[in-house]
Amino acid sequence: MGGHPIMPFSIPQMKDFVPEKLRPWIIVVMVIIVQLSGGVYMAAAGEMVGSTALLQEDIMMAGYASLVGMALFFPIMFRLRSAVRPKTAFGVCFAVLIAANLISMHTTSVPLLVGVSLVAGFFRMWATLECNSTIQLWLTPTRDLSVFFSYIYLVVNSCIQLSGIAAIYFSVWASWHYMHWFIIALLIVAWLTTTLIFKGCAVMPRLPLLGIDWLGMAIWGFWAMSILFICLYGEHYDWWQSDEIRTATLFAVVSLAMNLLRAAFIRHPFVSFKTLSFKVLPIVIGITIVADILLAPSHIFEHALMEGILGYDAENMISLNWVALAGTVCGAGFCWRTFAVRKWTYQRMMIISFTLLLFYVAYFYFVIDYNLPYKALIPPIFARSAGYTILSAVLLTSLTRLPFPNHFTEGVGTLNMFSAALAGVIGTTIVGRVLRYVVSRNAMLLGAEIDGVSDAIRHLSFGEIYGAVQVQALIEAMKEIYGWLIALAVASLIILSLRQSDIRPTKVIEPTLRRIALLMRRDILGRLRIRRRTNAHKSPTA
Repeated sequence: MGGHPIMPFSIPQMKDFVPEKLRPWIIVVMVIIVQLSGGVYMAAAGEMVGSTALLQEDIMMAGYASLVGMALFFPIMFRLRSAVRPKTAFGVCFAVLIAANLISMHTTSVPLLVGVSLVAGFFRMWATLECNSTIQLWLTPTRDLSVFFSYIYLVVNSCIQLSGIAAIYFSVWASWHYMHWFIIALLIVAWLTTTLIFKGCAVMPRLPLLGIDWLGMAIWGFWAMSILFICLYGEHYDWWQSDEIRTATLFAVVSLAMNLLRAAFIRHPFVSFKTLSFKVLPIVIGITIVADILLAPSHIFEHALMEGILGYDAENMISLNWVALAGTVCGAGFCWRTFAVRKWTYQRMMIISFTLLLFYVAYFYFVIDYNLPYKALIPPIFARSAGYTILSAVLLTSLTRLPFPNHFTEGVGTLNMFSAALAGVIGTTIVGRVLRYVVSRNAMLLGAEIDGVSDAIRHLSFGEIYGAVQVQALIEAMKEIYGWLIALAVASLIILSLRQSDIRPTKVIEPTLRRIALLMRRDILGRLRIRRRTNAHKSPTA
């Protein structure tokens, strides 16, 4: 795979009047615009709930549906790139994203909002692939994926922070609708730019979209959406005491069984058993879930601490996204310098990332308090952002051990289904459920100690006493759970350190697009030959 010659970088699909040095920077701006776009913007969920009468869970469901759509794109990403010219792909993606933004800010139908967000996520990932693949040789002339993935997570994680900042500032200054109008304006500019400066040429040999398991894609998406529904709406519907959660659980089990059965019997499933059997894939998924459990306090505790206890408003809370952005930039830069350039081992990089996550949970365990100053929140947020960026790039690079192109793309799609959509919401659900139990227990124990004739509380009203008990119970519960997370992080570090490994990212070169197209062509021709033989056996003899 690594024997192809290094050719001078160029973007031949752009017209000649565009300066060569300006071309890659145009693509970088385009990918930032695409990454900022989406169906809904979860940072502005509170404002959307207030103006649309939707539940918080409805907005979160739509937001995570967008991530599911992105994950479903990966197994067919090279097939789409070989079947559709870049200029056409950009036009379709920008049109869909504009329509998704228009629908999202005007509809109050939850199924429509979720469906639109799912489709928007798929086309956002398609446009992102077209952009990033165009400048891959500019970033790494040798097609070194450890370099490329460091850049990918720099852009993706940075845009997540910038999107949240922009959404909150628009909501504070005007309305959350203005975020959608702003993104629509940027998408229109990007669409006009591609129309004017791109040629209608292909970058890969044209191959038809034959043999794609579209039904399998739909069933995998349905399974993921069922898991999301259970995790997001579980507390609202009182978990398995309700018919809604029991029905969603049944759907999840049935759809998973259908996926596994189809993978066992059909020739070319959306995700094959062989891909799932590679040892590296379940390992990276397990590591991802553990990391997201450690990061769950960023979605639960930090918001409760800053808003409910420290009294910060939305603008002050979102300003910490700048700290997270700095952590993302430093984490990606560190990963590029040590992992991609110096070729540090996978084990060392994962130990570093989990050490940063351990610092994150341990810091809050020791310093959490009623009067925590704003500056005290900077170190842990910086550390968890840097640690997660490093871990994400390393785990994605490890999937290059899967054969190109089919097993690699299926593995990337499976990993992203968990890392982007499922692992975070699963970790948040587990930690959130434990938090509610511990808070209730602490409130009961603290309430039992209150003496109605005590001079310290005699002048307080019942509401003031109840509020003080709840705040104290919450603080103690967070501290207790941070202690359990410390134990989990330490155990993870011990497990990572037990087995010595000197595997380095030295064989992570992506094949050329022509080589990938050749492999896909052989696969398609093989499928056609099998189909002809099958039809010949089924046809009646003369």
